[in-house]
Amino acid sequence: MRHGRAAAGIAALIVTGLLAPALPAQAEPTTSPGGAAGGWLSRQLVGGDHLETTFDGVAYPDHGLTADAVLAFAAAGVGRDSGARATAWLAKPENLPQYLGDGTTESYAGAHAKVALLAQVQGVDPAAFGGVDLITRLLARQAPSGRFSDQSQFGDFSNGITQSLAVIALERHGSAPQAAVDYLVGQACAGGGFPQKLEQATCEPDVDTTGYAVQALLAAGKSTEAGKALDWLTSAQDANGGFADLSPAPKPNANSTGLAAQALRVGGRAAAADKAVAFLTGLQVACSGVEANRGAIAYDSTGFDASTATRATAQAVLGVAGVGLTTLKTSDNADAPTLKCDAQPPTTTTGPTTTTTTSTTAPTTTSNASTPAATAPTTTTSPAAVVVTGRQTVALANTGANIAPVLAIGALMLVSGALALVVSRRRTR
Repeated sequence: MRHGRAAAGIAALIVTGLLAPALPAQAEPTTSPGGAAGGWLSRQLVGGDHLETTFDGVAYPDHGLTADAVLAFAAAGVGRDSGARATAWLAKPENLPQYLGDGTTESYAGAHAKVALLAQVQGVDPAAFGGVDLITRLLARQAPSGRFSDQSQFGDFSNGITQSLAVIALERHGSAPQAAVDYLVGQACAGGGFPQKLEQATCEPDVDTTGYAVQALLAAGKSTEAGKALDWLTSAQDANGGFADLSPAPKPNANSTGLAAQALRVGGRAAAADKAVAFLTGLQVACSGVEANRGAIAYDSTGFDASTATRATAQAVLGVAGVGLTTLKTSDNADAPTLKCDAQPPTTTTGPTTTTTTSTTAPTTTSNASTPAATAPTTTTSPAAVVVTGRQTVALANTGANIAPVLAIGALMLVSGALALVVSRRRTR
């Protein structure tokens, strides 16, 4: 089996550390929206092995977004080598604890679930990823109620996406504990949707969280509950095919739509999935756009924005490809294709200049999908406004861990220049 050989090769390279940074493999231009998006995303990898998020003009490694990119390459069926290098980068001992926590005083459930899923997609044993048994650590974060929670001096910022990712990863590994599945089922709102914030007085369904929940429920054999969640998703779809998140001024966006489209496709709601994909491809930079941006998928109808396009493209690809997280596997295709254009109109562009900085003094906290993160980094989407010293700086996706700890130590981290790094590591989507 070709995939089996590819996965075995990737696993060997990760274990031996023989993957050297390299430019993504060039390929014949493609007309495939997913392939073009995956190819563009591959070319955004810094040093060929990770993605970054910019905060106040300084670029920091974004572990969660890097993981999103690996999943996107697999979904698009391109970028095998880019995915392998990114996986190896995440597995390095200097990188993995920054995202997962040290496993003792700090341990983030969403990050463990997401990396376990990534390992499975890449054909790597999640019980021995970078020297860490992700499955054992993840199960250690399960409470008697079945909820997966963080262990952290900064508080518990797990959410509905954390729970779904954990169930998906554990089902792929064998089976999820019944208590975990039952807890997830019990979080459904009256209309069938699922909330991002758990155990609240008011149940507020969220598109991103519901998209993940659908896949987790189907993986666990809960088809009736998944059907109700799919009904809610279709009712939340905009007339233009897009989906909005829970931001203060919601509008259809690529991140939420990508996650919803993936769930709709997996759940057999083809018509709604097709509409969502049409919305996503309508946001893709076409041949009339700047050559370097072609293939990227913009966050929303305002058009391409370098600060949000990487995260938007990574999650949109999941919807365009329509391959579910429970069956997703790395591709044999190493190519990073460009968008095929019959004519190549001359274009010029001037991009922003950022400085890449590595911090070794920030506390070990993690990160993980979605909404625009113009200045900060993924486990999913609905943005959470981050306010530091009275100034709104970014909108972050809440995908498992939260950034509230940053607020408590904001002044200190601003002085040290490591605030964005902490934000990145505490996001689990």
